[in-house]
Amino acid sequence: MEPMKATFRTLLACLVALGVAVATSGPATAATAKKKPVAAKKLPAKTPAKNVRKAASKPAHHAAVHEDDGAGPIEQIKSASVAVIDQSTGDVLYEKNADAVVPIASITKLMTAMVALDVQPSLTETLTITEADVDTLKGTHSRLAVGTQLTREEMLRLALMSSENRAASALSRYYPGGRAAFVAAMNAKARMLGLTDTRFVDPTGLTPENVSSARDLVKLVNAAHQYPLIREFTTTDEYQVIVRGRPQIFRNTNALVRNEQWNIGLSKTGFISEAGKCLVMQAWLANKPTIIVLLDSWGKLTRIADAQRIKRWIETSLASNTGTIRG
Repeated sequence: MEPMKATFRTLLACLVALGVAVATSGPATAATAKKKPVAAKKLPAKTPAKNVRKAASKPAHHAAVHEDDGAGPIEQIKSASVAVIDQSTGDVLYEKNADAVVPIASITKLMTAMVALDVQPSLTETLTITEADVDTLKGTHSRLAVGTQLTREEMLRLALMSSENRAASALSRYYPGGRAAFVAAMNAKARMLGLTDTRFVDPTGLTPENVSSARDLVKLVNAAHQYPLIREFTTTDEYQVIVRGRPQIFRNTNALVRNEQWNIGLSKTGFISEAGKCLVMQAWLANKPTIIVLLDSWGKLTRIADAQRIKRWIETSLASNTGTIRG
C-alpha cells in the first residue's frame, strides 16, 4: 500500500509541475503575439514606396524646368495663354487661350508708365519712397529703402527695367490727385485703348485683381511701344543709381535683352503666384515687328524657352509664308 501511495504522490507532483510550466509559458507567448501587430504599425509597408516616388518626382520636375532650352515645335509652347501678332499688319500668327482673363502681375507697369508720362510731369522732380510704398500684400523685398530719394525718371526706369514695386508705387502717389486718381486713369486709358478684358486695382501688379487677356495685352504693348522712354527703359540691360548715398546696380529682369540674337524693342516681365511667370515683348523676327505675349508659364525658364520656340518658328516656318495657328 505504501509503494502505491508513494507512486501516486510522485505522479501528482509531476502533474502540478507540468501545470505550472504551462501556465508560465502561456502569458509569455500571448505577449509576444500581441507585440507583433504593434511593430507592423510602426513600419507600414506603403511608407517607403511613397517616399521613393516623391524623391524621384522632384528631381525630374526640377530638371524639366531648368533644362528647357526652347527646342521643339511651336505646339510645345507651355505658357497657358499666348498671343503672337505681326505688329505692322495686325495679323494673328499664333494664339493659345488668348481670350482667357487672368492676373497679369507686373505687366501692369507698362500701363503705370504710360499713365505717369501722359500728364507730362517733370522727370527731374525728386520722389521719396515712404511707408505707403512698402508691399504689405506679398511682402516682396525692395532695394529702395524707405527714405530713398530718386528722380521721377529714375523711378520710372527702375519700375520698368527691374520691376521695382516701390518705384511704381511712388509714381502713383505723386500723380495729380494721388493713387486713387492714378488707378482711375489706368482704367480710363484701358477703355480708351479698347482693352475690354482689362482691369486695374493697383499700379504694381502685386494684386491678382489686376487682370487682362493675351489679346488685350497685344494692344497694351503696341500702345506702350509708342513711348520712346518706355522702349528705352524696358530694354536697358543694367543701370546704376545712387541709393541713400551708395551706388547700386539694377538689372533687367528679362535675360533676352542681353542676348545678341534678339532685337527687342520693348520688354516687360511679371510674376506673382496667381499669375505665374509672364513675359511680353516687341521684337523684330524675320524682319517683321512682332508682339509676343506669354502668360502663366509654369517653370522658371519656360517663358524664355517659349519665346525661343516662337522666334525659331517664325524665322523658319513663317519667313516666306505667313500663316495662323490657334491653340
